[in-house]
Amino acid sequence: MHGNGLVLIYKNNYMNFKKIHYISGLTITVFVSLHLFNHIYSIFGANQHIELMTNLRFIYRNVFFETILILSVFIQIISGLTLFIKKRKIATTNFDKLQIWSGLYLAVFFTFHLAAVFFCRHFLNLDTNFYFGVVGLNSFPYNLFFIPYYGLAILSFFGHIASIHCKKMKYFIFGLSPQKQSFVILTFGFILTIVLFYGLTNHFQGIEIPTEYDLRK
Repeated sequence: MHGNGLVLIYKNNYMNFKKIHYISGLTITVFVSLHLFNHIYSIFGANQHIELMTNLRFIYRNVFFETILILSVFIQIISGLTLFIKKRKIATTNFDKLQIWSGLYLAVFFTFHLAAVFFCRHFLNLDTNFYFGVVGLNSFPYNLFFIPYYGLAILSFFGHIASIHCKKMKYFIFGLSPQKQSFVILTFGFILTIVLFYGLTNHFQGIEIPTEYDLRK
């Protein structure tokens, strides 16, 4: 086969690889958006958060959607690490760098977070509900790890979206260039992170954790 033919096959495979990465990313974005919306409800209290989570689980915790979601996460981790290795030396702009590094952090976060969720669900028989999510944020000294751990995950999620938006958006909106729009997305992610921590820590006053979830027991 001629060299041009090999190059064409490589380019086609690479484009298909990027499409799979993009589609799996969209699937995860839908879930994460629902998940973050659920966490916003923590502002109104643990019971309201759990009630909304119970309703949302009819959407994402069924065999069909959960299988698609898990496959999407695995695809995103593998393809994300591959793209990171490929692009980390050629990234030039700040948003290019933000895209690959935020993608790397999300890949690591998804790996550990999914492992923790499934371990608690299937081996410890714990409901991975509101208290599972907030125990690390409300227990000293564990919160010294979990606050930046979760905070960086949320910021990386919005950083990744902002980077892709900056690259793909071609139009001005309300007089804002695509780059400024991306900064708006980043700012929104930062504000939302503070709002979420405000709710998930009972307005920064701390939450009483049930014994079965308490890391200190």
